[in-house]
Amino acid sequence: MAFLSEIADVVSALASQDSYEIRNALKTNGAWGFGVIVTALSGLLIMWIYKLLPWLDRHLERTIMVYSYLAIAFIIFWGVIDRFVFSNQQPWSTTIPPLLFMIMAWFGAAFNVRLRSHLSFSEFRMSMPRPAQMACLVLDAVLWFVFAVIVLVTTSRVTALSASNFQIVLGTDNVMQWWFLITAPLAFALLAARVIENLFEDIRNYRSGAPLIKQVAIGGDL
Repeated sequence: MAFLSEIADVVSALASQDSYEIRNALKTNGAWGFGVIVTALSGLLIMWIYKLLPWLDRHLERTIMVYSYLAIAFIIFWGVIDRFVFSNQQPWSTTIPPLLFMIMAWFGAAFNVRLRSHLSFSEFRMSMPRPAQMACLVLDAVLWFVFAVIVLVTTSRVTALSASNFQIVLGTDNVMQWWFLITAPLAFALLAARVIENLFEDIRNYRSGAPLIKQVAIGGDL
């Protein structure tokens, strides 16, 4: 009962929108139970949205990745001109790009989970019997889901801690760090959706007799 009470405390703290209460609630073990529920429900919800909006399914993560990369490139490019041509330097030009890079990496992870380009060992698995292939794919889904829960909970704790301490991005006056950090749990909610999407696809392929393992390439198409 104490565990359920801690989960209820997390829900209550989030409803209050008080960063200090959220930080304290996420310190408890109930945060893990809450994380499992949120990861599963958000994954299913996002997958349903993907089904309704196929364009979003194909382009959401890669659009965020591309624009994050372009923003990094522009800041660095202008920083070089600003320093060597105008003898000036924006103090945030070295702190914003790493945060944008993390966003690009987090959403890139979700995209490549969908592509199955993360250590898929496809050549080895293609030589395995069909039931063994399916077992490996189910194991992939379980491990990725557990990983998503761990990252979602831990980064939510870091985000709440940053918000409660009013941490700003170095070199800025009013840009809060948690504005960037909160994209981590959001990205891994998208990753959970991709995991569930892949698992449903694998089950359909197994039942229909379609190939389970395919050759993939990083940066390929869905």
